[in-house]
Amino acid sequence: MVGMPHDCLANPLGAVRLTFEKAVASGYDPAVLQGKDWGTAELFRQFLFDDDCLSQVPMLSPSTLKWVQPNTLVRFRGMIQDMLGNEFYVGAYKDGDTWRTNKFADSSHSPINTSLDMQIWERRLLYCIPVPGQNFWVESLEEAVKNTHTNLISPKREKRPREDEAILGDVDMMESDATEGSPNSKKMREDGLSSEPLTTMPQTVTGGTFSNVSSVPDTEINYFSCRIKIYDTAESEMKLNDIFEFVGVLTFDPEFPVDSVDCDGFTQSICEDELVHLPSSKVSWIHCIIHRKLAVNDFLSGPALELMPNTAKDLREALVGHLTTVLGNDWVAAQYMLLHLLSRVHARVDSVAVGKLSLNLTCLGKDSMSVFGRNLKFAIECLLPFTRTLPITINYLNTISLTPKKDYNTNRLVFGFLQLTEGSHLTIDETQLQAGTLDSTGVDNARVLKNLMESQTVEYDFTYYKMEMPVDVQLLILSEGKSHILPADLVLPFRPSSVEAPLTVDEETLKAWRWYLGMMKCLSHSIDPDVQKVVEDDLVAARRADRSLGSLDFSRLLTMGRLMSISFGESHLSKEHWQMVKELETIRKERLQEI
Repeated sequence: MVGMPHDCLANPLGAVRLTFEKAVASGYDPAVLQGKDWGTAELFRQFLFDDDCLSQVPMLSPSTLKWVQPNTLVRFRGMIQDMLGNEFYVGAYKDGDTWRTNKFADSSHSPINTSLDMQIWERRLLYCIPVPGQNFWVESLEEAVKNTHTNLISPKREKRPREDEAILGDVDMMESDATEGSPNSKKMREDGLSSEPLTTMPQTVTGGTFSNVSSVPDTEINYFSCRIKIYDTAESEMKLNDIFEFVGVLTFDPEFPVDSVDCDGFTQSICEDELVHLPSSKVSWIHCIIHRKLAVNDFLSGPALELMPNTAKDLREALVGHLTTVLGNDWVAAQYMLLHLLSRVHARVDSVAVGKLSLNLTCLGKDSMSVFGRNLKFAIECLLPFTRTLPITINYLNTISLTPKKDYNTNRLVFGFLQLTEGSHLTIDETQLQAGTLDSTGVDNARVLKNLMESQTVEYDFTYYKMEMPVDVQLLILSEGKSHILPADLVLPFRPSSVEAPLTVDEETLKAWRWYLGMMKCLSHSIDPDVQKVVEDDLVAARRADRSLGSLDFSRLLTMGRLMSISFGESHLSKEHWQMVKELETIRKERLQEI
């Protein structure tokens, strides 16, 4: 090689081969290298993190795929939408007297002769998509940095747009956000080359301004998917709906045939699944070398602020003021909205998801929704990384597929609207709901939404059985009257008193608020004995005054106390914050009585 001994960006497979040859030369037996790293992962970790070169690796997307070169190093951030099963391949073989490897590759670097000097290894296949509901500000322009090893436009890619037009029917179009999943079968093959048709995601990008912005309807969102081949990783380390960043070798060769047969006839695709058989002009594969699990906060680029109560208090005051303006000067609604945005499921006791705090804002008609609903929706999109909106009508419930379903004809998991990652926010708009009759599909969808609201679970349909998957989704319901379909934890009549001019918030302030919400959610919390005694006495008194109060009501009040404390950056519930919760609840109940 010229220059660096390991050109990890432009020639990662060369670096893999050199580390393999070095390991064999030092005495490693290729027969026992299956499932083990012989120095490749360590080399790339040093390159990416110790040498701080991660930013040089292009992020795979519909735009970067136009110029990134095959067999170079790329990265992809996405949610595991389906597990494609496992695949066998020739991991190591003898070329004369020299051992070589096919790890992280689809085809061999040199011809393979059928002999006993061949090692069959196994790798896992994943189907990944960008995180559903990922907002426009999450993608930084720095993620698509063009490194010196890539051309602006690859000559092989110039005809790609026409190919995409021809195969539009095969594209992962997300009409009502339904996409197909993948297989669960074993495959024995050496070559797994394929690729996915590309679609672009139209976005309205603004620099933090709330004026003259039209949000993209969910029905227009298209997903750019990617297949990942995983090595040396236990199955328990990766779960459905987890978010990962994968760094590995991009496989994309338009000249590669659909049905690949190795030159010696030993390895041939015997899988009948269309995912693996798709021609390389349709599917991209990444052979993952390094991966890391991501949380919501990994998508935030926060300011250089210390986690101090004074800082949190100042940010809280500013954010509540902003939400108050968005909500037509309804300070009470802004307080409840902040607690809602800070909520998360931090424990599960039997069927109870502890920590959730769903909110139902009522008294929202068509006119008020066009102003306050629109502003609130966009404000939330600017504050949280992953947000979605679900418009509820009788016809919609009778036709949409909300839950993922297994399609045994293709042996794939079909994407459902409610297949969301942990930390997502879902706004359910009931303001268009009219009187009507739900058919069996509608009744089932209403039941699924109710279960999501009450227990934070989503039922996945595998035809012969159904599996409840735990989720952590913040739920906001906007309705004219109290929702009878979705029993929220809190029902608050909306009381706007003014309509402010369009709001403008600078990007640094938005970053600070995002950082605040993300950091406060992670705070641990406890109740000191003296405060606990006060809380217990108040709950006993509340029970005497209202016999209808039950354990769920008490759990909700304790959750509100916890959220009120952490909203001020405090990890212990104080008497002052508990009193604030009681005062807010008094106002809320008065509003409910006025309806």
